Amino acid sequence: MKRRKKNRQTDIPYHVIESLARCLLPDIQAYFESEDGKREFAEWQRRQEKENQEKGTKP
Repeated sequence: MKRRKKNRQTDIPYHVIESLARCLLPDIQAYFESEDGKREFAEWQRRQEKENQEKGTKP
């Protein structure tokens, strides 16, 4: 297992966070591959572009 710097603001051990992430990742990936996920992501991208244009910045 890789050693990570304790640069977190939590007392949760790294291996617990990693285990949780490994459990959640497949569901997150499946959602973003679904039609609903793709649609929501496209809407988010449009909102980000609009906000960046209003601020005068580029992504």
